Amino acid sequence: MNDPDASPGSEPDASATDEDAGPACVLVFNANDPSGAGGLSADAVAIASVGAHALPVVTGSYARDSAEIFDHFSFDEEAVTEQARAVLEDMAVQVIKVGFVGSPENLSAIAELTADYADVPVVAYMPNLSWWEEDQIDAYLDAFQELLLPQTTVLVGNHSTLWRWLLPDWSAQRSPSPRDIAKAAADKGAPYTLVTGILLPEQHVDNVLATPQTVLASARFELFEAQFTGAGDTLSAALAALLASGAELGEAVGEALTYLDQSLDGGFRPGMGHVLPDRMFWAQPEDGEEGEGGEEEAGTEADNDDGAVRH
Repeated sequence: MNDPDASPGSEPDASATDEDAGPACVLVFNANDPSGAGGLSADAVAIASVGAHALPVVTGSYARDSAEIFDHFSFDEEAVTEQARAVLEDMAVQVIKVGFVGSPENLSAIAELTADYADVPVVAYMPNLSWWEEDQIDAYLDAFQELLLPQTTVLVGNHSTLWRWLLPDWSAQRSPSPRDIAKAAADKGAPYTLVTGILLPEQHVDNVLATPQTVLASARFELFEAQFTGAGDTLSAALAALLASGAELGEAVGEALTYLDQSLDGGFRPGMGHVLPDRMFWAQPEDGEEGEGGEEEAGTEADNDDGAVRH
């Protein structure tokens, strides 16, 4: 579903009985992340936390810790397709979320699946891929532009990541605006773009939902001092879940950004690397007791490529 005149929000199935009714379903394509920083585990927890049900399709796995990515091992496209079709033929899916899927072949398989379910909105997140080999990055980005962007409803990414990818020949003295980036995405078929982490003066960032014609929503936050991993997957998964649950796009973006901010505010450091979002912050005790380092780590600067923010 990439009609710019249609809202990505979904209406509940009026034919469902009270007994059948349950959380909306989000089909998620992403890599396993053994650190829990991002990937499928981040998606599943964020989606559940905002009230939807994740249908996770494993596209591969990172070898990583909380500080860096060492490698990635991709599943073949047949394994990805069989996982997805098994649930698509059994369950009603309200939204599809696509994270990092590891190979052009997997992007092609997912694009074919989304084309077969063209009425289902697609939220696609483009992470920072600087850890990867240059030839692999180029092949992946080219395939994403050609195959998946035409199937994408909302593209999500950090300002610098999307700028480098979609506007590589940008020569103006000023940085591209969210509308400039949205136009480049729309030229490839994606009608809405959520641009995060736009640097502003005095340690603030802006986050803007745009089309080529207009800015639909924006939210400004202070930077965090800690370096986070997993903010982009958290934001895009929450957005997908809110859309699946029936929220209109502008409302869903605002709620997803607020959810991300609260997750980062409760961030924790389980290892020796970066701080991770607490996607279940609302389940923590409310007695005011902080874990070790809690107040320091929930501070004020974000990983630029994740676009992490705070009030």
